[in-house]
Amino acid sequence: MNVTTASRSANDVTAANAGRWLTRPRVLGTIAGLWLTFFAGVMVIVGALTGFAARRLYAAMARAASFIVLRLYGIRLVIVREVPFPRAQTIYISNHTSTLDIFILVALGLPRCRFFLSGFVRKYIPLGAMAWMMGTFFTVPQDRPDERRRIFAAAEQTLRATGESVYLSPEGARITTGQIGHFNKGAFHLATNLHAPIVPLYFHIPRDIDPGRGFDARPGVVTVEVLPAIDTHEWVLEDLESNVARVREIFVRRHEAAHHG
Repeated sequence: MNVTTASRSANDVTAANAGRWLTRPRVLGTIAGLWLTFFAGVMVIVGALTGFAARRLYAAMARAASFIVLRLYGIRLVIVREVPFPRAQTIYISNHTSTLDIFILVALGLPRCRFFLSGFVRKYIPLGAMAWMMGTFFTVPQDRPDERRRIFAAAEQTLRATGESVYLSPEGARITTGQIGHFNKGAFHLATNLHAPIVPLYFHIPRDIDPGRGFDARPGVVTVEVLPAIDTHEWVLEDLESNVARVREIFVRRHEAAHHG
């Protein structure tokens, strides 16, 4: 092989590698990451100017940022509900299949609502900073039960004092099997102790646009169905497991109707 041929081959490899890098998920992921980094910086500046005490303002800013990320990926959000989101303290739960979920949830603008999120999110500093400014409760994995109990107990105390709403994913992790996953008890324990109604949110993200655990979301319509509120005033901890199963069954039935109806 002469020098010219070798040089040509090296250039071809470089071009092929560049082509592989410049794929849609990489390009959009980079743009979204830069946008969130910029916006998180703006939020931190606004936070410093307001003494980090204006969480409703930060939530409104994060909502705008989330809408822009969804638009960037060509995602249109459709919310199906019969009544407005309640102003009283509410426990929101949803199924969890996708990386998109965090942006969908923030874009919903749930009134006076905090979130439970995996502490892993803090690895992504812009998202972690925005979540912290919104008053998020960061959780740890299920294999650290004592620490999880302390986090939930502290969160319950905060919610009892403030009367704020909160969102939790009972599935915990993203479930990409096409089924409704196992439900953890944390959300239902909180609802029982606070006697706050549970409002289920069913996320329908078509499989052909759902990035799952990745970032390759495709353009399309995501539907969020706000299902009827579940009264918990008569709930007691002794019935916790049966209540968890009953609420999970609501999601299972809705999921089956969405995919097979």
